[in-house]
Amino acid sequence: MTTSVQLSNGRLMPQIGFGVYLMSDVAVCEASVKAALQEGYRLIDTAILYRNERAVGRAIRASGVPRDEILLTTKIWPNDYRYDKARAAIAGCLERLDAGSIDLMLLHQPVGDVRGAWKALEEAVDEGTIRAIGVSNFTAEDLEKLLGYARIAPVVNQVELHPYWQQPDLLPTLEKHGIAAEAWYPLGHGSKSLLAEPAIIAAAAAHGKSAVQVILRWHVQRGFVAIPKSTNPAHIKANLEVFDFELSDAEMDGIGALGKSHPMFRMPRWAKAAVMPLMRPRALD
Repeated sequence: MTTSVQLSNGRLMPQIGFGVYLMSDVAVCEASVKAALQEGYRLIDTAILYRNERAVGRAIRASGVPRDEILLTTKIWPNDYRYDKARAAIAGCLERLDAGSIDLMLLHQPVGDVRGAWKALEEAVDEGTIRAIGVSNFTAEDLEKLLGYARIAPVVNQVELHPYWQQPDLLPTLEKHGIAAEAWYPLGHGSKSLLAEPAIIAAAAAHGKSAVQVILRWHVQRGFVAIPKSTNPAHIKANLEVFDFELSDAEMDGIGALGKSHPMFRMPRWAKAAVMPLMRPRALD
């Protein structure tokens, strides 16, 4: 079992979820999601860009886990941000996932016609096809701009977040507006230097846990949501085994001191819409 954070719409969101980024082999994706659900994960995160929504939907239906126990997230890409295209993209996600409603849909990047796409998401919430909406990779400035016209506020901002990049400029804005912080790259993309940090190694030894488990526990105690990805059944299981120990204040402070002044992944800020089609998925599973 995983602990949860309460979103601003009242829904509980598990703090450890399962991500499927780069799982382009749909058979592997389907098997991995099914294994994760059977291990106890109840948050699954995909996106149109990942080209594996059908596999995720099949795994959910085959898992035996009641649908209402799962928080299913997907995302739309800026190519589809114009209002009418966003409406069509939402319908496409619903068809590919074939899981009834979508629990959480995010705008994947803060570029393009964000306002038009947000209006489409809000209408889908009104219609009941989406239960909650949020964003991904939005800065504090991006969020303030969105909140200036949003009728329904985002419940989540999914961003790069880990001990090396702790989002010092963003987190106060999230707290101010009651927006949950969700971490992609929660392990710094498996950074060898991060996993070898003395503060993390010492905490792992003290608790009989792995460095990965210590980092995920750090996310939990900071109140974040983390979505590690793995196709290894042993790792899938181990990544959820972070609720039977607690890091001390000193250990949390030691890991907190690892923060750097820049992210590991340099997120592009596409200036021209013409660039975006190059990032469109060529095929859907």
